[in-house]
Amino acid sequence: MMTTETIAIFAGIFLVVLILSLYIIFWFRDKQKASVPQPPNQNLINLRLGAYERLVILAERISLPSLISRLPAGDLTVRQIQAVWTENIKHEFDYNLSQQIYVSKEVWQALNNLREQNIFIINQMANTLPHDSRGTDLGRNITELLRAEPKASLHPVVIEALNFEARQLL
Repeated sequence: MMTTETIAIFAGIFLVVLILSLYIIFWFRDKQKASVPQPPNQNLINLRLGAYERLVILAERISLPSLISRLPAGDLTVRQIQAVWTENIKHEFDYNLSQQIYVSKEVWQALNNLREQNIFIINQMANTLPHDSRGTDLGRNITELLRAEPKASLHPVVIEALNFEARQLL
């Protein structure tokens, strides 16, 4: 015959086993939900697409042909236009820094490399010219370099990388 004490022990054990079982079942179900890929949030997709759009504009604005045509040298010296173009590249890039959270590390690094490469080309080409040269000479030399060596610019590669990643979202 079972005593009240024995029944209470069995009831307690049953209750503990029931609670543990429910906990394990709910934990396992939550674990499965976490491993099932969730459909992407449309707002996040829109934010990411907007970032890719802005970064394409950035890549276009800091491309050397764009700088040369958008910020003409006019009467500036080679050193003055060198400063204008490099500062413009830095300003454009800094203005878009927040967009890096929406794109892959590789695309952001490609944009950073484009910025550094364009500043390097401007500085190197400027250093080949005499100090009293006109800014138009620098623009002409850069244009000739890009015409003779189209692969000297990362611009097309960066644009393609941005387009590729943006298409992955669609």
